[in-house]
Amino acid sequence: MFSRRTVLSFAAAAAATFATSGAFAQDWKSQFPELVLGVIPAENASTTTDRYTPLADYLSKELGTKVTLRVANDYAAVIEGQRAGNIHIAFYGPASYARAVMTGVKTEPLALARHENGVTGYYSVIYTLASSPYTKIEDLKGKKLALVDPNSTSGNNAPRFFLNKAGYDVDTFFGQSVYAGSHDNAVLALAQGTVDAAANSWNTENDSNLTRMITKGVLKDADGNPMKKEDFRVVFKSDLLPEGPYAALESLPAELRAQIKQAFLDMNKKDKAAFDGLSDGKDQEFAPTKAEDFQGIIDMIKFNDDLRKRS
Repeated sequence: MFSRRTVLSFAAAAAATFATSGAFAQDWKSQFPELVLGVIPAENASTTTDRYTPLADYLSKELGTKVTLRVANDYAAVIEGQRAGNIHIAFYGPASYARAVMTGVKTEPLALARHENGVTGYYSVIYTLASSPYTKIEDLKGKKLALVDPNSTSGNNAPRFFLNKAGYDVDTFFGQSVYAGSHDNAVLALAQGTVDAAANSWNTENDSNLTRMITKGVLKDADGNPMKKEDFRVVFKSDLLPEGPYAALESLPAELRAQIKQAFLDMNKKDKAAFDGLSDGKDQEFAPTKAEDFQGIIDMIKFNDDLRKRS
């Protein structure tokens, strides 16, 4: 695990390394005996480590240089890690990628997941318990909502944006909103009854952060009983959002960035077990992406920023 406090300590060394960028094209492997893959904490730390370690191992093999996994304490730590040059390859949510770009991080989106339905996007949802009386957003007025992280797309920015468009201001409509820190924690807070609703990510009916928690057997109610998908109710669903990208620092040699991108695009064929582990076997492949694909998310972040300034 790492935090924003730790990433800046490497900045001077990273700057010295990148200052020799003219030599990268000649022999980038000698300049990069190790690359760092940083990922946002969408799940709890141990689950995230288990899920992404095979990806780091696969990239090490494909690139011919060591790739070390780092799981961030929060979404901002990935942004700051790339800003400082300590994270060479980052897995972002779309909003955290947008925030990175908006704040001057020079990073290139390379690839994103194509899900079982053929779509390279997902949704933000708000769950309530099926046993609760809350069947629609209107029922949650004055109630307690679990968000995920300020830089989460489905866990904060999309709910704020789309609910505002529907006439509901998150900060005034709900009695209280709290940041749980991860998608897992938000769902667990709902399951254990400490909040009335929880924002989260949703790909398809059978593929979401919720279903992955159920598959792993980590989702239990306040009495310790295992829970199932039918124990939860979706009361809000956003428009389609682009999937979060894997992005490489633009300061890396073009040859290296191209090899990283190709490694992602080939992963479902070259290491299917590691690829399937990223989504519990629900994704089809990695698809190429580009900066322009996230302009809508940048617009969303700007809207939310303006809304916060006016409040």
